[in-house]
Amino acid sequence: MNIKQLYTNCLAQGAYYIAHNGEAAIIDPLRETQPYLDLLKKNNDKLKYIFETHFHADFVSGHVDLARETGATIVYGPNAETSYKSHVAKDNEEFKIGNLTLRVLHTPGHTLESSTYLLLDEKQKPMCIFTGDTLFIGDVGRPDLAIKSDLTQEDLAGMLYDSLRNKIMPLPDDIIIYPAHGAGSACGKNMSNETVDTLGNQKKTNYALQNISKEQFIKELTTGILPAPQYFAKNAALNKSGYENYNEVIAKGSVALSAEDFEKVAKEKNALILDVRKPQEFAQGHIPNALFIGIDGQFAPWVGTVITDLKTPILLVTPEGREEEAIMRLSRVGYDNCIGFLKGGITEWKNAGKNLEHIESISAEEFMQHYAKGAKTLDVRKPSEFETAHLKNAETNPLDFIFDWVDKIDKSQPYMVHCAGGYRSMIAASILKQKGFNNLTDVQGGFGAISKTEAAKNKVVSEAVKA
Repeated sequence: MNIKQLYTNCLAQGAYYIAHNGEAAIIDPLRETQPYLDLLKKNNDKLKYIFETHFHADFVSGHVDLARETGATIVYGPNAETSYKSHVAKDNEEFKIGNLTLRVLHTPGHTLESSTYLLLDEKQKPMCIFTGDTLFIGDVGRPDLAIKSDLTQEDLAGMLYDSLRNKIMPLPDDIIIYPAHGAGSACGKNMSNETVDTLGNQKKTNYALQNISKEQFIKELTTGILPAPQYFAKNAALNKSGYENYNEVIAKGSVALSAEDFEKVAKEKNALILDVRKPQEFAQGHIPNALFIGIDGQFAPWVGTVITDLKTPILLVTPEGREEEAIMRLSRVGYDNCIGFLKGGITEWKNAGKNLEHIESISAEEFMQHYAKGAKTLDVRKPSEFETAHLKNAETNPLDFIFDWVDKIDKSQPYMVHCAGGYRSMIAASILKQKGFNNLTDVQGGFGAISKTEAAKNKVVSEAVKA
């Protein structure tokens, strides 16, 4: 028996590989299929099923391409409707993988088709559950992504309460929980950094599995949910209807362009120039009007948050050798219209004598000197981070909602921009620069560095509610 968790930190996402006696199943695969094909070849397994726990909103699954390449059957739980060939299972329907059995437990609440898969060994002993977004370690899935005209988020939260108590909590305490996400995902509120646990321990530690009323559960689950990123609904639609072949997406984006051709294509196609280098490299020199989202951070979720059209033509500026990685990670969240990259990176642009723009970036100590003189500061962290600790008199301007507040601030004013560590502040600065804000200063190291300065003592306050 082989059970393997394939965890991707950028998306805080877990896919799963299950194999026995030469047969295999994959649960919730990512967009790129080659890692799964390599596993199958290495283990000499034949892929029999691709199980989807629900229509994912935070990434585009690889189920359609993987089924096409292997002949495996795509399986969803009850209520699912797809535009491609799939098997919609009944509640408690069972599937064989070698001598193992995978049983479908319909667990609506996160979405209407959400299902948990219970794995039974050769003797029909329950071993583990693959819970998708129904149950996380320390949390449960948000109930606001599948609202219809006749359903509210409270209705879905109530369904989730019933699903947990009727389908999952009666299972043996020693079974292992394998969720679809961990900390960092926007699919829940308070997920643990752990990506696996026993059901028994979760009954002790997870608020959602405590002895509380349905009314209490619904109130807890629906309080404090941030609006879903705009790309969530679009990704769910792609997972339901299908998408462009992954290999064709990679080929389309893997076009190396000279500085002259890059500039020409950008103008002709009205393309977005996306610079994925490190924040300080971008600050020191970038192509005019470029957007920064660093590949060495939570790249895909921030792409999905701040690039509002999946069909936007994208030209890449990357560290040399990471072009295909950037195209792949764009495709994971449905951005399939990358049309090329700058060959030789920013060095090629400089050598061609092209214009560069810069963003001033200062140390936390320098920032505190400006702060003491009343400098206008944009704290672009999440509301929860701001509430936990921030500078006195600071205002919260979360990057997550930048398009809601950017037109409400004065372009003629200078602004100091900081986040927690310097990654999100550079994304925000690049967007503001595109919008015509020319007097911007980034704070290196963000609030983490600011709070450690001598000058910040007695100037940091908290709005967090104490229990």
